[in-house]
Amino acid sequence: MAKYPGSERERRIRAEDLQEVVTAIFRSCGMPPDPAALLAHTLVLADLRGVHSHGVLRVPDYVAKLTKEGVDPAGVPRVVQDSGAAIVIDGGNSMGQIGGTFAMEKAIERARDINVAVAAVRGSNHCGAMDYYAMMALPHDMIGIAMTNALPTMAPWGSTEKILGINPIAVAIPAGREDPIVLDIAFAATAHGKIRVYHQKGLPIPEGWAFDRDGNPTTDTAKALEGLLAPIGGYKGTGLALITGILSTLLSGAAFGTELGNMVDGPKPGADGHLFMAIRVGAFEKIERFKARVDDIVRQIKTGRPAPGVTQIYPPGGLEAEFERRYRAEGIPLNDATLNDILTIARARGIQATPIETLLQNPVAI
Repeated sequence: MAKYPGSERERRIRAEDLQEVVTAIFRSCGMPPDPAALLAHTLVLADLRGVHSHGVLRVPDYVAKLTKEGVDPAGVPRVVQDSGAAIVIDGGNSMGQIGGTFAMEKAIERARDINVAVAAVRGSNHCGAMDYYAMMALPHDMIGIAMTNALPTMAPWGSTEKILGINPIAVAIPAGREDPIVLDIAFAATAHGKIRVYHQKGLPIPEGWAFDRDGNPTTDTAKALEGLLAPIGGYKGTGLALITGILSTLLSGAAFGTELGNMVDGPKPGADGHLFMAIRVGAFEKIERFKARVDDIVRQIKTGRPAPGVTQIYPPGGLEAEFERRYRAEGIPLNDATLNDILTIARARGIQATPIETLLQNPVAI
């Protein structure tokens, strides 16, 4: 199974223990119990699925947002416009996971009645990994689509000016016996958070991930963090980022691009926008036949002839599903920098973090 470089030096923590500590931290920031647990759950689930760039690595950032940077810990999302299949939601300056979950629930609820629904969100904030929202549709035999804007970290093709976010999109497609197909991609070669993971470990990033501030390719994490993320597919990546950014913001009246803020001064609270869609498969095709055909597609991918050096082929979401099964049983691997950051925050806020303290006191078994 694929691993992050340096993962052999990581410690394993039970998802339940991590959930408890992180929930307590968010509650200490003024979040009500259920929203605090939801926010913690989205981060822990990202780590379970191996998406550490959007996992509990974010706890210090989120605490700062909730306590110092203007995000309302008790913000309540609400529907501000309801036009049948089109719903506009104001996130109430809550954390994006709160408004995003509310919006996707509304889209799913509406799609039960009229087969397809779209919820556009404004007044929101960073909402984490987008696959979380797309996968919410799966238990309802629906296809889920989720997208969001992001702080500008990319330049339009041929420029060195940070104007575009990586503006990710996720699509989740239900399957039968196989794992669902879940694609969650941004339109940069990597996520800003992944560069932070490499920076924490003192490792260079792979070539092709980023440019320095002058537009020169770099593998130096410090230069990459102050520079530009490289788009996927050249001009195609910047074009797709532009489109998802517009769909995520202009339909709800949210901020776009530089209106959001920047990576130096930070985001403007309550300026983010997202877009969520639910499609009821049964309105188009018998769900059993649809799922069976998705299973066939997944099996074709998994049993295809591998390229040199490849031992297993995964369809989108397959590796993450395997990570989740393994990490639920064996514990989530986290590096000491992430664990120490959480422990420091917990102590500062008077939270007991015994599982993390105990873990850090023992040597790493390599």
